[in-house]
Amino acid sequence: MQQSPGGRPQNPRTLLLAEVAQATQRLADAGVPSPRFDAEELAAHVHGVKRGQLHTVPDADFDARYWEAVARREAREPLQHITGRAFFRYLELHVGPGVFVPRPETESVVGWAIDAVRAMDVVEPLIVDLCTGSGAIALALAQEVPRSKVHAVELSDQALKYARQNVDGSRVHLHQGDALTALPELDGQVDLVVSNPPYIPLTEWEYVAPEARDHDPELALFSGEDGLDTIRGIERTAHRLLRPGGLVVIEHADTQGGQVPWIFTEERGWADAADHPDLNNRPRFATARRATP
Repeated sequence: MQQSPGGRPQNPRTLLLAEVAQATQRLADAGVPSPRFDAEELAAHVHGVKRGQLHTVPDADFDARYWEAVARREAREPLQHITGRAFFRYLELHVGPGVFVPRPETESVVGWAIDAVRAMDVVEPLIVDLCTGSGAIALALAQEVPRSKVHAVELSDQALKYARQNVDGSRVHLHQGDALTALPELDGQVDLVVSNPPYIPLTEWEYVAPEARDHDPELALFSGEDGLDTIRGIERTAHRLLRPGGLVVIEHADTQGGQVPWIFTEERGWADAADHPDLNNRPRFATARRATP
């Protein structure tokens, strides 16, 4: 350890931590929701270490590109676009401009779906993920339900670029197509349909966080005046794809909990429609069972 002129030892690894503290304040002033985490994650990304290893970076190795990354986050560019990765359950995914960044609240949707599929008396459950985006939901199901057969559908060329990277080498079958007309060859055979579709009302545009509004693709965010247009279409697709007794699981906004289960009515061939909270106890996703004739 180096000595100061007065004989006191100096820590040669304090510069990065001091810069992280300054970056945290800058991000907080910019309104970033998790300034400390983001400042540390950016520092780890730029310096090629884990967040818990920042204290091991010598002062001489400090990379000034850190402040370029901080400035981008300060301008509310998504953290995941800067680092090029997103974490979802046990996955690390490639993400960037043109694909929806998976959110932590969707993990509770997938957790329910995994438990439901495991409870089925089906050896090799057939699963369809509609509006797959980065492939996060499909990959999590394929990973955590090892004998499942998972198909993922995405319309956007840009999102498919990332999905292809993420599903490469997995058991997920990726299809380009419209969720409302997808996979007619699987009609009446599917055990579970799951989706995190666009569900933000067009009238709510100005209230959406800058990270999503300015960087996530509009195709993945907005769906008609009340935000439910795509969900109404997916209701019809799910009924077509599912076998009798099969399940649909669909994410929605926390303000739509009283509306979405009513789309899956008995008159349309559904049973047991219900809503479920996320980990913050906010209404987050609806489920229903295709009625048995």
